[in-house]
Formats: sequence, C-alpha cells, structure tokens
Amino acid sequence: MVDLELLIALLTIIGIDILLGGDNAIVVALACRNLPKHQRNKAIILGITLALLMRISLTFIAVQLLEIPYLLALGGALLIYIAYNLLTEHGNDQNIKGETSLFAAIKAILIADLIMGFDNVIAVAGAAHGNMTLVIIGLLVSVPIIIYGSKLILTAFERFPFIIYIGAGILTYTASRMITHEPMLQPLFQSHPFITTLFQVIVIFSVIIIGVWKNKKPNHITI
Repeated sequence: MVDLELLIALLTIIGIDILLGGDNAIVVALACRNLPKHQRNKAIILGITLALLMRISLTFIAVQLLEIPYLLALGGALLIYIAYNLLTEHGNDQNIKGETSLFAAIKAILIADLIMGFDNVIAVAGAAHGNMTLVIIGLLVSVPIIIYGSKLILTAFERFPFIIYIGAGILTYTASRMITHEPMLQPLFQSHPFITTLFQVIVIFSVIIIGVWKNKKPNHITI
C-alpha cells in the first residue's frame, strides 16, 4: 500500500513537470533562437541543468515561499516583461561575441525558470509530501522532455517565424494566470470570472501587439 502511494505520488510529480515543462521548453527555445547553431545545444543543456539544480533548491523552501504575500503576482509581472524581451530581442548585431550571447541565453533561461517555477515547486512539494527523493526523480524524468521539446520548437521557429508570437503568447498567458491565482487577489478574481478572463486577454494581446509594432520599427529590420 505504501509502495502504491509512492508510485502515485511519483507519477503525479512527473505529470506536473511534463505539463509545466512545455512553457519551459518555449522559454529555452526563445532564449536560444538567436545563438549560432553550434552553441544552442550547450546553452540548452547548461541552462536546463542549472535550472534543475535551482528548482530542487527552491523546493526545499516551498513552504516558506507560500507565506510571502503577492509572490505569484510579482512573478507573473516579471514573466510578462521577460516574454516581451524575448519576443523583441532579435540579436542581429554580428559584433556580439559568442560567449556573451551564450551567457545571456543561459541567464534568460534561469531567470524565466525561477519565475515560472514557483507554481511548479509549490505543486510538486504538495504532491511529494516532503519526500525530496520523489521530487528529484520527477524533475530528472522531465528534463529530457524539456530539452528535446525546446529543440523541436527551435526548428519550428526557423521554418515558421510567426510561431515566436504564439510562444510569447503562451508565456504571457502563464504569467497572467500566476497573477490571477495570487492568494491576496483571490477575492477580486474569484468573485468576478469575467474580470479574470478580460485581464488575461488584455495582457496577452497587449504583449503580442506591442511586440509586432516594435519589430516593425526600422531598427528591427534584418539587413
């Protein structure tokens, strides 16, 4: 019976990581899309490995994080900013050194994962019931999914550039949900579902529309 409970908990954790791993794959793909091809694998592997270690560390303090007011709302606001930056940052300057671009990509992955990982960490901590072994196993299983998922998305970005906007929209949707699920704001959003939906729609379309406008400016035209 105990083994069955552990198995169910492990499968639940893996499921959470897989479901939320899609957003992480999009972040990785967006952050690495302007790197030379020979650096992409390095950025993906290093970025996700460091993010994995960081997320394991965050899980240890998940209970304390839950007690911080407005944590999810602040994280959602920062994620909106990151989605916008990833959408409008073309990186066409050929004078940028490869190492600098690689470092910037890894930094973007870590920052986005830190912000997006709060929901994941809290959900996984609850499913694990304090068993960190289950948390680590679940995260290790999800890593290959995120790595290969990001590579597939990168290929799609090259063939169909408009998908970048879809990816940014998904990230922004995740950010808006973090804000609407903020416990301190629940009285407003739970009592008014229409406001919740309207807020999410406005945030998503605002980021995409501003991104399209910014990318059409002369300084964003590829020569």
